[in-house]
Amino acid sequence: MSESKYAKFIITEPLVEEHGYEEKDPPDVHSAMAYLDGNIIKGAFYVETHWFHKPTRFSPKRHTHDFDEVLAFMGGDPENPLELNGEVELWIEDERHMLTKSCLVYIPAGTHHCPMHIRRADRPILHFSTGMTDKAYERGSETDP
Repeated sequence: MSESKYAKFIITEPLVEEHGYEEKDPPDVHSAMAYLDGNIIKGAFYVETHWFHKPTRFSPKRHTHDFDEVLAFMGGDPENPLELNGEVELWIEDERHMLTKSCLVYIPAGTHHCPMHIRRADRPILHFSTGMTDKAYERGSETDP
């Protein structure tokens, strides 16, 4: 059978060298699932997906982007999908937010965000982020929280 014309558009691998984390939690805590940007498929926008299984130790540092970004946190209980079944601590500018429901978080361009920590994970938490840019990690300022 010949190669499919569209098979190259099906992404099943995480980025080999993950960006965003100076240090990473082990796979029993955090699993990178898949990553896409314009370096992988020309013209594609950035999206990445992760599972969090346990509380995290590490986090991306406080930073900004020159594009709008959406962060998603989805609970892993199919019987109660709106409940996060955990707690995510997310900083936006100087505000600390404790997320306990499945949600989307819109981060306008230029807005400082992170650190982000999974404080509790009773069930796995699916996390993804996306932005309408072809390179996710061309960041603006990055500073310690």
